[in-house]
Amino acid sequence: MGADREGGARRRPMRAVACAAWGILLLAGCASMPDSGDLRDVESTPRQDTEVRVFAMPPRENAPPAEIVQGFLEALTSDDPQYATARQYLTPTASRQWRPESSTTVLADGWDIEVDRATAHEDSGDYAFTLTGSKVARVDEQQSYTPLDGRYSQSVHLARDKKSGQWRIDTPPQGVLMGRSDFQRNYLPVNKYYFASDTAGGAGRPATAVADPVYVRQRVDAMTRVVRSVISGPTRWLDRVVRSSFPTGTALRRDVTALAPDDQNRLTVPLNEKASGVGSERCWEMAAQVLFTVQNLTPTVETVALQRADGSTLCTLGADRARTVATRGPVKRPEYLYFLDDKRRLVRILGGTAGTSVEPVPGGLGEGLQRLSSAAVAWDERTAAGVSNDRKDLYVGSLVQGGTLGNAVLRSDGKTEDDRLTAPSWDARGDLWVADRDPARPRLMVLEQGKGRPVEVTVPGLDGRVDAVRVAADGVRVALLVQHKDGTESLLVGRIERDGRSGERPAVSVLGLRPAAPDMEDVTAMSWAGDSRLVVAGREQGGVQTMRYVQVDGSTPDVPAPAALTGVKSIAASEDERLPLVAYSEADGLVRMSSVAQWQKVVKEGAAPVYPG
Repeated sequence: MGADREGGARRRPMRAVACAAWGILLLAGCASMPDSGDLRDVESTPRQDTEVRVFAMPPRENAPPAEIVQGFLEALTSDDPQYATARQYLTPTASRQWRPESSTTVLADGWDIEVDRATAHEDSGDYAFTLTGSKVARVDEQQSYTPLDGRYSQSVHLARDKKSGQWRIDTPPQGVLMGRSDFQRNYLPVNKYYFASDTAGGAGRPATAVADPVYVRQRVDAMTRVVRSVISGPTRWLDRVVRSSFPTGTALRRDVTALAPDDQNRLTVPLNEKASGVGSERCWEMAAQVLFTVQNLTPTVETVALQRADGSTLCTLGADRARTVATRGPVKRPEYLYFLDDKRRLVRILGGTAGTSVEPVPGGLGEGLQRLSSAAVAWDERTAAGVSNDRKDLYVGSLVQGGTLGNAVLRSDGKTEDDRLTAPSWDARGDLWVADRDPARPRLMVLEQGKGRPVEVTVPGLDGRVDAVRVAADGVRVALLVQHKDGTESLLVGRIERDGRSGERPAVSVLGLRPAAPDMEDVTAMSWAGDSRLVVAGREQGGVQTMRYVQVDGSTPDVPAPAALTGVKSIAASEDERLPLVAYSEADGLVRMSSVAQWQKVVKEGAAPVYPG
């Protein structure tokens, strides 16, 4: 038959009929299939408008094996909540055993289908195909995204039912399989929120919220699915460093099928009996987790009400009070943007304004007695650190009038500037991070409160040296630009773990390193630019220098990239997304991104811009 031709075949696009009255697309997958089973090379389904609903058609009578496989794969890209249509392409046993929620594998250009000639015998009631493609990513059962590469290969076996004579799949692919464009159409990135393990709310001290990015099917009751997800707990990667205020075993009340805010922008969440006895402060934290999470989907939600199993109100939390329960991003909005002037002094201008009035910072770092190559300002904007112009020495000083600089708190023995200290970074605890690039002893270090003897940070699995370090505002995650031993560079994100059992000075480790920009090489600059997002400048594989946003899980957010800028050496972005993006380039000096998405010059003679952190 036609499917037995040499070579592979790629999926055929589904034929669509638009229903104007409801804005629904009915995708008749099998209607576009040839009777002979011959398959043509085509691209993955083009991305559709996010408001369009997509449904697949069930298998038609006496469909040949190739059409059954194709129809099943098409049905996986539909908006069918429980994949009921896809299950019609499976045998009853395979349908019971198949777990679509276990994983979603994303392929670059969809799949190729090749006949397995060893088992392709229609007359014997036995048929098999091999699905192949280029892997891009996998979303696991916790909805966590992981970048992948390499080839995908999976066998799909069919059997003919002896009574009905119909072909059905008895060995389907594991989980769900789809091309990148279908994944972008079907799935939506959402930040769930938990709290840093070393912070506790109450007594006037808000907890620190930490974003846990996941992917949910965006047109299959995303609101309810993401609330269930935040209640069920953090992903495995983040679990060791965060806590949830929901008691173990908490879930939505059994009779809850869908959640939606009312016309007052209030979301009511009925919980089971496991949550009925929590106190008010813990309940407010639970409500804050839900509120921060659902505002990713529907920013207009202003209030979350949690209900007991009997329907009575457990607690209610509005957006204003949520800010006193937990902080997201910086504890306070940064007052200034900081950078180095032509005298290599630390100077500042008011942040969030179009002004260009420059003033030296108070204290020794602004006096010019020590020329600097880079600097970092603590989150409270009362202390700053600077690396000397030759990158040998690290200084820490108060940002107060008359404050002195004192001696260096750290020195590198690297023989060249490129083999010495990186730019420093402050975490939310008030500790100072810096890396020494000395080839004889490359190391990542942290100084408690910016003083004392540095603690060397353990980074298991690090293959090379750290060329840049930036700690997130939550103090739980850190971005590292790593130069590997083979000369390549990559941007990695790890979680910060502290072992308090070591005494007064806990051991500090960075664990779970994962790529944040797998498609980029030769990264020249990076900065945190949101709860789970970074902005990076570098060169894409086989491409030219560019600047774009990346998610900490290695996915690419669906947001416009910053306008092109030549020769970017450093970037300053704030996790307070209201503040403008600032960059230093050799060609244009210090520039910032205005509200009209265009770069505007701040000063010609300025370098190394930073916001607090």
